[in-house]
Amino acid sequence: MVGLEHYLAVAAALFVIGIFGIFLNRKNVIILLMSIELILLAVNINLVAFSAFLGDLVGQIFTLFVLTVAAAEAAIGLAILVCFFRNRGTIDVEDVNVMKG
Repeated sequence: MVGLEHYLAVAAALFVIGIFGIFLNRKNVIILLMSIELILLAVNINLVAFSAFLGDLVGQIFTLFVLTVAAAEAAIGLAILVCFFRNRGTIDVEDVNVMKG
């Protein structure tokens, strides 16, 4: 049977992979966005697991809010990347600092 500790172990593994993706890859913006999504997914798994374990729906409601924010972040981030790639021809993180307005 799958218990709470199994869900927490999967969430911890996803969180660590997301943190490593942010710290080890500083050049590709798409991988940075994917790493942030992995971290948010780990948080969602924790919220749902604790919500089911405690028999309370508050964690699942917060998960819906986190999913909404993650979807908006992905859509806006990818739109900014497409515009930046069309203007500069690259999506390297080092070149993003020229976007000062």
